[in-house]
Amino acid sequence: MAAAAVAPGPKPSLLDALIYRPGRDPLVFFTSLAKTYGDVVQYRMAGERIFLISDPQHIKHILVTHNKNFTKSRGLERTKRILGNGLLTSEGAFHLRQRRLMQPSFHRDRIAGYGATMVEYADRMRDAWRDGATLDIAREMNRLTLGVVGKTLFDADVESQAAEVGEALTGVMESFWTMLLPFADVIERLPLPRLRRARFARARLDAIIYRMIADRRASGRDHGDLLSMLLTAQDEDDGGVMNDVQVRDEAMTIFLAGHETTANALTWTWYLLSQSPDAVARLHEEIDRVLGRRLPTIADIPALGWVERVVTEAMRLYPPAWLIGRRAIAEYAFGPYVAPPRAILIMSPFIVQRDARWYRDPEAFDPARWTADFRASLPPFAYFPFGGGPRRCIGESFAWMELVLIVATIARRWDLRLVPSYPVAPQPLITLRAKHGMRMTVNARS
Repeated sequence: MAAAAVAPGPKPSLLDALIYRPGRDPLVFFTSLAKTYGDVVQYRMAGERIFLISDPQHIKHILVTHNKNFTKSRGLERTKRILGNGLLTSEGAFHLRQRRLMQPSFHRDRIAGYGATMVEYADRMRDAWRDGATLDIAREMNRLTLGVVGKTLFDADVESQAAEVGEALTGVMESFWTMLLPFADVIERLPLPRLRRARFARARLDAIIYRMIADRRASGRDHGDLLSMLLTAQDEDDGGVMNDVQVRDEAMTIFLAGHETTANALTWTWYLLSQSPDAVARLHEEIDRVLGRRLPTIADIPALGWVERVVTEAMRLYPPAWLIGRRAIAEYAFGPYVAPPRAILIMSPFIVQRDARWYRDPEAFDPARWTADFRASLPPFAYFPFGGGPRRCIGESFAWMELVLIVATIARRWDLRLVPSYPVAPQPLITLRAKHGMRMTVNARS
């Protein structure tokens, strides 16, 4: 048998070999690797053998065809410090059990009932805005999506806690790359300001979630939502129910992932629209024609095709889940290469979705590209903002509906414009945030 080919890649410096941080700007680092070395790049970081994969066919095989040969990679292994053993971080039979348990909350019929709440909360937010006001739209979208996920999945009014949750989540996010360092368990206990903020932030988030659990247990009512399902679910083997820690892990995962990613997608959508007058004009024309002066409903979504294209294109350029990783359980062969056991295989929607082989003028914001013919021509996994395979985002349908309805609700009344010369830069943490927020002026539409 012929020996496996050696994948190309850079020679790591001594610092790279010791720490797990891909340069000052991870987006620049990974993009540069792909452009320099191609679809498969091999390098070492903090003692780990890592492969950066940018070929859609290889990505499909890793996430779908051969998914049983992989577990979550180092990033999500360390994210357990925040999320516990929830749906995003759990593995094997336990993960499958939990996913089956939560799936009914995300069935199409159940999601349809959430649409009215999404529009109600967006309408309430836009009513509070004032013509000509300058707002941090990143903060506004986080407050909005937090309220939506709190009400729809936990039947809790958490809008009043949005600032607290936002500050706590930022504190946790800031420590992400530190958590990936060797000896992170020791480093995390050091009396450094950023690490103290992260510990305090996790405690604040825990307090919010445990308070929701305690209130629900005390009420004894079944609200028919995700939280009630988690509290009453019985194990198929022993008939036991989840304890508060298990409920906390699942609730924390959905609570944070369910609003953070959507808020980021909305923030980048408003930014890109503010840079494209033609796209905005077409957006307003469609919304006015379909809705007139009323609010949207889920029945309007099929007629809001341009809104959906705008959101699709925004998530192509700025996918909230910008990096997906898997760790090989056993030796894994792909193409002429072989990844050894425990190697980490990284795939980046941010890189693949800006590849000129699949997208003409890939850096341009062009919602018009998303025709039916274009979609059909794309290779599978040339567009994968929600991942793929058995671990594909459970809330994908929820997110799509929320994005379209919120954009339509707000754009029917407001035109959002970036403050002149405002610094815009993506911040690649667990999700792809706007590093400086997104200061925009809201102008009432005539």
